[in-house]
Amino acid sequence: MTDLPNVQPGLLRAPDPAALLPQPPSTHRPRLLMLYGSLRERSYSRLVTAEAARILEALGAEPRIFDPEGLPLPDAAGADHPKVAELRDLVGWSEGMVWCSPERHGAMTGVMKAQIDWIPLSLGGVRPTQGKTLAVMQVCGGSQSFNTVNQLRILGRWMRLLTIPNQSSVAKAWDEFDEAGRMKPSPFYDRIVDVMEELVRFTLLTRDIRETLVDRYSERVESHEALSRRVNQSNAV
Repeated sequence: MTDLPNVQPGLLRAPDPAALLPQPPSTHRPRLLMLYGSLRERSYSRLVTAEAARILEALGAEPRIFDPEGLPLPDAAGADHPKVAELRDLVGWSEGMVWCSPERHGAMTGVMKAQIDWIPLSLGGVRPTQGKTLAVMQVCGGSQSFNTVNQLRILGRWMRLLTIPNQSSVAKAWDEFDEAGRMKPSPFYDRIVDVMEELVRFTLLTRDIRETLVDRYSERVESHEALSRRVNQSNAV
């Protein structure tokens, strides 16, 4: 360890290939939480999310869509608020997520951001998002843009989510649905199918090895130092 004087001996671990191949793998359906970013009566982000949920069902996943109606602004209520508790319970239940927001003023909506802001990085000693998968999508009122999905990717990384490479941006969303609220055949629809396929694959690949994938040297050092402090305090009593 002479070449790495700043590394604590015993806490730097080479990856174990066997740990990346869990046996037996989980067999339940991938659990996927879906968030959308509009409260409009005819919300295209909700309609896209509903189409994506149907695709996920066909792919063998278990999607659940959170309705943001009634969710208070962040810090305007306590964590015991029913909608906040519902959202956090769903985050804990999930193994991956889908975020779909309209683009408003070149950015995601406040409705979308409020939902994400209510999800803590740590909850009861557990990081509820770390190592879970994420797919991002947006709907546009005009020409195609990628501002919102790019912002959602930044948030996904901040929340320590494994954000998949593919994404969806639906241009002129108002023209992509029929009167019944079903999406018309189009390259936009095909892209959503691509994204959902990829999300399910990444979730199946990573859900059983999530703890291994996000095992960090810095956190092992922090835990080791905290344990040493507790031992020292105990010995001093």
